[in-house]
This record gives sequence, structure tokens and C-alpha cells, in this order.
Amino acid sequence: MRLKILITLFLVSNIFAGAVKIPTAFSANFLQIVKNTKGKTIKYRGKVVFNTPSETKWRYKTPTKKEVCSSGNELVVVDHDLEQVSYFSIDRGLNLAKVLKKAKLHHGRTYYTTYKGKIYTVVLTKSKKIEQIVYKDNLDNQVNIIFTNTKYFDRLLSNRKFVCTRPKGYDAVY
Repeated sequence: MRLKILITLFLVSNIFAGAVKIPTAFSANFLQIVKNTKGKTIKYRGKVVFNTPSETKWRYKTPTKKEVCSSGNELVVVDHDLEQVSYFSIDRGLNLAKVLKKAKLHHGRTYYTTYKGKIYTVVLTKSKKIEQIVYKDNLDNQVNIIFTNTKYFDRLLSNRKFVCTRPKGYDAVY
């Protein structure tokens, strides 16, 4: 009987050891490398904040300044170079929590999953924080997002951190 309990505990712990922990909230710096089908590459840098299940705000600093806020159903893009705010309903965006939940250990710290017809590769740090996500977007671009200075939080971040507001004088596009 004791042997059965030990074997069961061993199997359960090994099954869950391979799972990606979905953070309640996190913040990080990011480098987003987008390579199109012709081989042209553009690199974006900025900061991201995330609340489970789907609140995300990306603050792009270079090469263009913009903010992208998502609630999971709606996307707001504030483009400071164009002085324009665009509003979108989304159903095919990156839902980080769902991608992480479905990810299965492939090798070492690398996980794979398919979500909404796209293949995602997720790489974790040694301390099991998100380090990198790789996927192809809807335009067949290869997207590689590398996270640094990642901080996980045990509580949700303030909702104010996820708001994209339209600055005075900016055009609105619906």
C-alpha cells in the first residue's frame, strides 16, 4: 500500500512538474523580433504588463512609440507617431493564459502548444518564468518575443495599468 502511494505521488509530481505555471500577473521588458516571408526583420522594444486571464498592455518604445491594450475581446492601439487611436474587436489575438495552459513540455525548458490553429513555442527561465514565445502571426510573419527583467506577482495589478486612453487631438479609427 505504501509503495502504491509513493508511486502515485511520484507520477503526479512528474506530470505537474512539466506544466507551465500561469502567473496571476507579471511585468517585463520585451524585445519583439518580427521576420516577414521575404526575410526582412524589424525589432521592437518596450515593456509589457499582464493580468490573468487576458488583460495585457504593451508599451512600445522603439523604433516607434505606441501602446497596445487588450482585454481579450477588444484591442486598442495608440500610435503616437500617427497621432491615431484604433479600436478593434478581436477573436484571434494572443491569449497568453490559454497558450500557457495548453503548453506541454517538449525538452528541457521548451514547451509547445497549438492554439487557434497556430503553433506556439514557449521557453522558460531556470526559475520557470516566461523567457520567450515564438509563433507565426496571421500574416505568416515569424514572431519571437523575448522577455527580460520579468517579475511575477501573486495578486492582480491595478486596472489602471491596462488602460489606453486617447490623447487630445488624436484621430479615432473604429
